Amino acid sequence: MLLLVLPAILLACSVSYKFNGASINYDKVKTISIADFPIKSTYVYQPLANKFNDDLKDIFTRQTRLQLVRSANADLQIEGEITGVNVYNEAVGYSSKAKVTITVNVRYVNNTNHQEDFEQQFSAFRSDLDPNSLLPNIPDATIAEITKEITDQIFNATVANW
Repeated sequence: MLLLVLPAILLACSVSYKFNGASINYDKVKTISIADFPIKSTYVYQPLANKFNDDLKDIFTRQTRLQLVRSANADLQIEGEITGVNVYNEAVGYSSKAKVTITVNVRYVNNTNHQEDFEQQFSAFRSDLDPNSLLPNIPDATIAEITKEITDQIFNATVANW
C-alpha cells in the first residue's frame, strides 16, 4: 500500500524555483505589449525616454518567455509616461552635491486576470552629483542606473508578484 501511495504523494508535491524572479503562468500568458513612455514632465531630456523604453522592453524579453507584440489585445499590457525629471541641490543655499530624480507613471493591465491591474508611480534617484549639473550634463552611467532601478521595480510589480 505504501508503494502505491508514495509515488502519488511525490507527484503531487512539487517545488518550483524561478531564478529570474518571474512568476508567470505561461499556459495562460504568452504575449506582452509595452508602449513607448513619452516624457510628460516640465523638463524634457530625450535620451532618457529612449533609454528607459529600451530598458523596459529588454528586461521583459530577457527575463521572461513572453512574446513582445504591438497589439492592444496582448495578454499583458504596460503603458505610461515619464512624469518627473528633476535635478536639484540637496540643501538650501550652497550644496556640495545635487540629486537627480526620475518618476514614471505606469498603467498595467493583465487581460488574463484583471484583479492584478494597477496604476502606480515608480521613482529612483541618485545623489552626490556636481551641484552645477543640468540634466544634459548628468553622466550616462547615472541615467542608466536610474532607469535600471525603475525598470526592475516595474518588472517586480507586474510579473514577479513581489
